[in-house]
Amino acid sequence: MQARNGSIEILDLRHFAAPVLRPLLDAESEIWAERLHWDYRASSRLLMQYLDNRMLPGYAAMEAGNVTGYVFCVYEETKAVIGDVFALPGVPDSGNAASGPAHAREEMLLRHLFELLLNSPHVDRIESQLLLHPSGRFAPAFRAAGFGVYRRLFLVQPLAGRSSQLHMDLPANLEFRPWREADLAPAARLICEAYRDHPDSSINDQYRTVHGSMRFLNNIVRYAGCGTFVTQASYVVEERASHELAALVLGSRVSEQSGHLTQVCVLPAYRRRGLARFLLHQAAFSFMRLGAAEISLTVTEANTDAIQLYQGEGYQCAHSFDAAVWHRASTA
Repeated sequence: MQARNGSIEILDLRHFAAPVLRPLLDAESEIWAERLHWDYRASSRLLMQYLDNRMLPGYAAMEAGNVTGYVFCVYEETKAVIGDVFALPGVPDSGNAASGPAHAREEMLLRHLFELLLNSPHVDRIESQLLLHPSGRFAPAFRAAGFGVYRRLFLVQPLAGRSSQLHMDLPANLEFRPWREADLAPAARLICEAYRDHPDSSINDQYRTVHGSMRFLNNIVRYAGCGTFVTQASYVVEERASHELAALVLGSRVSEQSGHLTQVCVLPAYRRRGLARFLLHQAAFSFMRLGAAEISLTVTEANTDAIQLYQGEGYQCAHSFDAAVWHRASTA
């Protein structure tokens, strides 16, 4: 597919090899580092592998012979996930919802991807969480295409001055211990149960089934889907008799200075007993001992109980972004 808009051509991303997009990805990596303290270089390397294999569905914006923007998605059975959109700013871009030529090119790229996905009969659901971009930046475009939009918060806690761990007397039927590779299956069952009827299960449908939760965990733990998984900062609370998990926290390293909590969840039967607070302390202390200066996590704005807990632990909102979801209406 090829489209023109003035001097901009929108071309199939699979026409381009990695070296052509390297300047674009390098510029994006600088913004990830500046805005979120996130080392995006590992993600860039993975994207370049897909580009070289001509395996990444999406579009590129071409101007004067140079690629100045891109958008891509990945397919998961009948679901498409919009992974990223980014364009080089021609002039300083304030990051607001309607600013600068970068925003115009990014919206143009998104509209082309929407047209592709919404008219693909095998796609029944589309999800997107564009973490880099401020909340509201693309919300009108998503809503115009029929998406629901959910505001999410990027919370950060500095680790300076943390000198001790939190101690907790657990009930006799529970055991606190470090994460093990064998915890993947029980963790998938925990996540599925913990997110039942939860706002986040509307944003990420992987949480709705054990199979989907296992895919989520494999991406986090084995394939560095969100930084590099850190076993030393990941913990579980296990039921002694059944060996099922009652709670967990999973941590990843997203840069030399920053740790990130990819998952914090507690079974409904064990909530409001201090387990989440306890696990947050353990993960933060572990990241501090590993040399991190800060720790971050994301939370949906509608999850007010979790936000209250995190703010009580010293987390502050450093950034907000949008999740967007579309699903095909049943014609039955």
